Amino acid sequence: MKLVIAEKPSVAMSIAKVLGANSRKDGYIEGNNYIVSWCVGHLIKMSNPESYDEKYRKWDIVDLPIFPDNYKYEISKYTKKQYGILKKLLTDEKVTQVINACDAAREGELIFRLVYNQAGCKKPIKRLWISSMEDKAIKEGFNSLKDGREYENLFRSALARGQADWLVGMNLSRYYSCLHNNNYSVGRVQTPTLAMVVDRDKSIRSFVKEKYFTVQIKAQDIDLETSRIDEKEKAKNLLLSIPELVEIKEIEKKRKITRPDRLFDLTTLQRECNKYFGYSAKQTLDYAQGLYEKKLITYPRTDSRFLTDDMVSSVKAYVDSFGNDFDEKNFKSIFNSKKVEDHHGIIPTSGSLKFDTRSLQASEEKVFELIKAKLLAARSGNLITENTKVICDVEGYEFTSRGTVVIDEGFTKYLTSYTKKKEDKVLPRLNKGDSLRIEDKKINEKYTNPPKAYTEDTLLKDMELAGKDAKQEADIETKGLGTPATRAGTIENLIQKELVKRDERKLISTDKGEKLISLVADFLRNPNTTVDWEVKLHEISEGKADLKDFIGDVEKRIREVISQG
Repeated sequence: MKLVIAEKPSVAMSIAKVLGANSRKDGYIEGNNYIVSWCVGHLIKMSNPESYDEKYRKWDIVDLPIFPDNYKYEISKYTKKQYGILKKLLTDEKVTQVINACDAAREGELIFRLVYNQAGCKKPIKRLWISSMEDKAIKEGFNSLKDGREYENLFRSALARGQADWLVGMNLSRYYSCLHNNNYSVGRVQTPTLAMVVDRDKSIRSFVKEKYFTVQIKAQDIDLETSRIDEKEKAKNLLLSIPELVEIKEIEKKRKITRPDRLFDLTTLQRECNKYFGYSAKQTLDYAQGLYEKKLITYPRTDSRFLTDDMVSSVKAYVDSFGNDFDEKNFKSIFNSKKVEDHHGIIPTSGSLKFDTRSLQASEEKVFELIKAKLLAARSGNLITENTKVICDVEGYEFTSRGTVVIDEGFTKYLTSYTKKKEDKVLPRLNKGDSLRIEDKKINEKYTNPPKAYTEDTLLKDMELAGKDAKQEADIETKGLGTPATRAGTIENLIQKELVKRDERKLISTDKGEKLISLVADFLRNPNTTVDWEVKLHEISEGKADLKDFIGDVEKRIREVISQG
């Protein structure tokens, strides 16, 4: 018998159906020489410090740092029953092979391996690695199972991530809480993310608006305006010097071609769902996960915005079903296997064509329709506009007016439900050297604007781009703070710990959050530290770095902080 372990019950049901296992038991499904069971998220968790020594139950700064020689893991009390079922299956003599069908990513590898190891299983492992829950993808995945040993480094990377988070959280949360007599939560990813929110809020509060001026003239159905003038006296003098007739110095006409955006990865999907629908990052992830489990979209926890080269024909068949609005160059540009590590960009599955999406909950339907629109836009023509700039000169000051005419709306017709439709601003027919008779002239008083408070859209963007300069020489693309799959959880954790609060769509730091950032060491505030660690985790997954060296570096940083107390 072959034992298949999925990450969630719903995924296990889909796999069992494809494999022909249809005899339902308590905690698993059996049939056709397969047993299909499931985890319920993390069945095994890292033990708290008091499991190493009872003295750690009380938080005391003299007991720090806590650096285990061997990390302990324990069964979660909430999922004890399901672990018991899995252990019994893993140790059953009739099971000769174990297939890891947990999510094809670092955390999925960890969830499976911790259960496998905790049960003391030594049976050979095969790995199912798929990006779609469609029957066809599942069948193909089982026809090309990988040897579990190929993912040992990925498991080490997941262990290293967990141990680093434990070390930072357990040691430095205790350290700062004891030192300052408050209940503080410190995290490898959450603290630099909090620092970004705190810094933004401080810059908003310290912002001093500056007054400036522009001079505007109206002439023959056209308004022309200067750029910023800092002194009102200069604006007044300019206003007085404007003659009755002003000559057109230059007319610039440029045709602008805008290509469609790339496909969604999880972060860009979360950002756009926050911008258009007001969904939190966690809500978007939950809705996307639901669509994935319903076999309507591909795997959502991806950091790639491209598809693999071998997907061209199947994706073309899908988009062709929506008409012949097709641009071959744009379509080909979304395929690039070199830009896909574990999972490709998020697109609808071919099976979704037969599904009435109106039967979905409204929230899931909105996310699905946005994903579909992004794919249809990506295969369509370019937006072409003609931009006109009229320039007049008075006393060395340029007065300008701009007009835009849409020549071809291209891909934007698929996105007008979400974005503002580009409206034409047509300027009158004019030529260089024409004289314009001034009908009205005035001074506009304006003020500079403060930075905008973070929303989940803009915070996710900055989390993704964090530390780019620090590792632009690295061999991998920017990883930022956390991963696409964990950023939503980081934001929710900051809110739960009362370090950040939601104010409508804004994310605002609390007094507690600001106080914590004023206390922690610079390396904890600095996103470059976490980004560098994320690079190391990636290198561990590729066998290019050592887990012990990485953990040693984390311990060194923690020891330095505590020794300064």
